[in-house]
Amino acid sequence: MPIRVAIVDDQAIIRMGLTMLVDSHEDFEVVFEATDGAEAVAQVTAHRPDIVLMDLTMPRLDGVEATRRLMRLPDPPTVLILSVFDTDERVLEALDAGAGGFLLKDLRPEELFAALHTVITGCRVIAPEVLTSLVRKAADRTPVRVGGAGEKLDLLSPGERRVLALVGAGMTNAQIARALQLSGASVKTYVSRTLAKLGLDNRTQAALIAYEMGLTAPVPRAGSPGG
Repeated sequence: MPIRVAIVDDQAIIRMGLTMLVDSHEDFEVVFEATDGAEAVAQVTAHRPDIVLMDLTMPRLDGVEATRRLMRLPDPPTVLILSVFDTDERVLEALDAGAGGFLLKDLRPEELFAALHTVITGCRVIAPEVLTSLVRKAADRTPVRVGGAGEKLDLLSPGERRVLALVGAGMTNAQIARALQLSGASVKTYVSRTLAKLGLDNRTQAALIAYEMGLTAPVPRAGSPGG
């Protein structure tokens, strides 16, 4: 069964291009197009898309506020923001609103398909150049010594390393619990134990460590984190 996708953009040529591109892939099906955020919110309940490709800047209701309203629905779709703008403030606003990713419109078709496959698993996707900027600025604000914490990675169990990687992928505790088939309390324990072993204060620092150290893990479909 194809993944259901909605296209939201105020520019007709962009909507048309994205619709043709997404529909050309056997894994995806475009279920509706919308010209702004207000129209998108109104149509989501009727069409039940799995993913909404959302423009950032639109009349009436922009992508951030539309995302915020979609996240209030009982079973919200995953929102993937597409924009020509990469200002840190707007990226953080979109992610705080609940967006599952933030990409720039100059991406290649294969990058878009990969992003759609990724966000449907619950992982966030952020354009590399945007992520680099965010990490650099967060590191400037966050007093964490990456080198020192990186040397302590060997202290982590395989399960703790996997949870750390998923934290670095932008997953919440609830998303990690679902991915690893664990209770929320167990994931919280894993995260707390990992922070203690690495000498970190919060999950933001943990995400920075995972990113800087290139720590990644596939999202498992079943089983436990393994220790």
